[in-house]
Amino acid sequence: MITLNDIQKFLEPRKFAIAGVSRNPKKFGASVFKELREKGFVIYPINPNAEEIQGVKCYKSVMDLPADVEHLFIVTPKKETDAVAKLAVKKGIKMIWIQQMSDTPEAVETIREAGIPLIYKKCIMMFASPVKSFHAFHRFFVKAFGRYPKLVYSAN
Repeated sequence: MITLNDIQKFLEPRKFAIAGVSRNPKKFGASVFKELREKGFVIYPINPNAEEIQGVKCYKSVMDLPADVEHLFIVTPKKETDAVAKLAVKKGIKMIWIQQMSDTPEAVETIREAGIPLIYKKCIMMFASPVKSFHAFHRFFVKAFGRYPKLVYSAN
């Protein structure tokens, strides 16, 4: 079960890489990259076919990321997700979020078998503050229907 604690832990450093950032500004990977940067997140874009995206140096692979980048958001087409997940495990990424609609059973299994905390089947834009526009509306409905992740309190 994915908790709100997991989501907060992923977002709290406000720094992570995104695999699947598109050069096409109309694609979701490009719009997420742009919006998260506007919200103050430090984002390391990964796209094997680009030197830079939106004026930011682009990395060809998860393996090329600086050592201090510990969280990875995956928003690739499903056919690419498994390979990215395997590279993330090999690189030693500490936490991974696969955007809803990008996850595959194989990628989920690879990450879980490696013991890496994983968030999936969730839209990052519903949680990355401040939440605006369509994403705020979407979050309202998810909460209204009881499908919003819960904050878990420990007995400690």
